[in-house]
Amino acid sequence: MSKYALITGASRGIGAAIAQEFAAAGYNLYLTCQNSIDILTQYASKLSNEHHIICKAYKCDAGKFEDVQKLFEDIHELDVVVNNAGTAWLGLLTDMTVDEWHRLMSTNLDSVFYTSKLAIPVMLRNHEGRIINISSVWGNVGASTEVAYSASKGGVNSFTKALAKELAPSGIQVNAIACGVIDTDMNRMHLTDEDMEELRNEIPADRLGETKDVARLALQLAQSPTYMTGQIITIDGGWI
Repeated sequence: MSKYALITGASRGIGAAIAQEFAAAGYNLYLTCQNSIDILTQYASKLSNEHHIICKAYKCDAGKFEDVQKLFEDIHELDVVVNNAGTAWLGLLTDMTVDEWHRLMSTNLDSVFYTSKLAIPVMLRNHEGRIINISSVWGNVGASTEVAYSASKGGVNSFTKALAKELAPSGIQVNAIACGVIDTDMNRMHLTDEDMEELRNEIPADRLGETKDVARLALQLAQSPTYMTGQIITIDGGWI
């Protein structure tokens, strides 16, 4: 039977790679982005044509409940949710404005609540489903000058563990992927080439992570045994 997956923040980086991996595996896709709808629409069309699936693109701010509600008006079948939408902020906590704090939290943490809240009733119809949250190693250990980001991802990790216990009797798995340094536009926006090279030298695997590394792990989680739930799986090349 056809399977359906929702991937938030899918216009670039990790989200786009996950969409490619799931499309190649035959999943029909709902893809969202906040700003780059033209790029996402073209990408959805490309995936549809290449993999003979249904792939729809939506402009949706995952940090706004009204946007997520509107998105779910079009979702009637759902096997997997990948909560990937996210943003970062680099700097001293005292330099961060209250608005910047709330915006980061809404994008990184509130969004996971919104999509999960609306996805669960759809999944309960079939007594099965997978919720996969894209987190960070900073959610495990924290990072200086990334206090808000670390706090949001720590919240995602706790949300994952608690919701997994709540939904296990219903056959719905909830897991998270804690990413190390992945070579993405978002990281390059906040870090210089020298910073990235310095980080690479710290990583035992001697390379930055690639988006396809995370994408392959996400697909494996979507197809993992139902007994595997409530896990925060680190993918960082042995770094942390």
